Amino acid sequence: MNRTTALVFGLLVVLPAQAQTLADAVEQAWSRHPQAAASVAREAEAQARADLAASSTPGPATLSLSGLNDRLNTNRGKQEWEVEIAVPLWAPGQKAAREAEASSTQGFVAATRHALRLQIAAEVRDAWWAVAAARNARDLAARRVATARALESDVLRRFKVGELARIDANLVQNERLASEAELADAEAALRQADQAFRALTGIAAPTVLPSENIAATREPRQDHPQMVAVAAAAQLARARLKVADATRRDAPELAMRVVRDRGDFAEPYGNSVGVKLTIPFSSGPRVRQENAAARAELAQADAEMALAQLRIKLDEERVRLDLETVERQLQMAGRRRELTADNLALAEKSFALGESDLPTLLRARANALEAEALLNRQQVALGASRSRLNQVLGVLP
Repeated sequence: MNRTTALVFGLLVVLPAQAQTLADAVEQAWSRHPQAAASVAREAEAQARADLAASSTPGPATLSLSGLNDRLNTNRGKQEWEVEIAVPLWAPGQKAAREAEASSTQGFVAATRHALRLQIAAEVRDAWWAVAAARNARDLAARRVATARALESDVLRRFKVGELARIDANLVQNERLASEAELADAEAALRQADQAFRALTGIAAPTVLPSENIAATREPRQDHPQMVAVAAAAQLARARLKVADATRRDAPELAMRVVRDRGDFAEPYGNSVGVKLTIPFSSGPRVRQENAAARAELAQADAEMALAQLRIKLDEERVRLDLETVERQLQMAGRRRELTADNLALAEKSFALGESDLPTLLRARANALEAEALLNRQQVALGASRSRLNQVLGVLP
């Protein structure tokens, strides 16, 4: 391994991995989520439930063996052995209800996984634009420091030759210190945003944070993950209600008995075969309890589905209005920056010619920086609003 290869390898080891796109960041966050780790096991559980419902019996067969003799008393040779194999049986309509419940459970597990992925996407989108906002604030603070230092150098030079008063020198130094303090705060905020992003995704944010394109759909899709999840929950509740209606007693049991016995030493063994059918009685209180629990679950699921439909519709309307407001504010912020930048250029020229004082220049400079900061915030707000709209529409990055 030559030195160049070793250096490249060392940089790859030291530098943190970066997300290339927002979709990459969501994928990384999903892979780290605790419920994502359990999703495979939940799918396996649902598949096992489906396999059990598809089997010919509601449970496994049982084998029992018993023996009887008279050795404790007279020991005349009485001996009896009995073997019994019992198989539970499906009650009428129970097998179809269990199969429907198992299918609904599989659909619910899959829908819940997609809804959780959309929820994680919302967290990643928020962290993504928090990093973008922190970077813009840091960059603007760095530019303020650079211009403050350049202005300080010019003012101190003119102060030393007697062109400006000492108060001007003090003002420009105060401006430089204030800008450096602002830069320190901005860098601290950026570190916090970067750490929050890495805690969520496990990787660093990319160098460039592009904005999302708005989804082509004009309203929340029918396959919105949250709507699919609540619909699946309602379907599962209905399936469980059918199971409760079909299961009013424990499963009946069919058993085959084989008995081999003798009455005395001198008697040969005899064999006998029997069949036993066990039908449990229904328990009224238990049936009412299970039925009431299933109906309560169904009522809650239906109410949640209606509420989710309304909430998603209202969120979509609100986010669209916010997006329109941000677009208008971005246009106004752009125009304001143009005006303040022109005023700053005029103030700098006037100050250089000695036609205006330093406080006038500092005010023009502060207005220009404020306008630029507002424009940057609106640009980030526009990207964040587009992401929120896609989120409400149920579109993953």
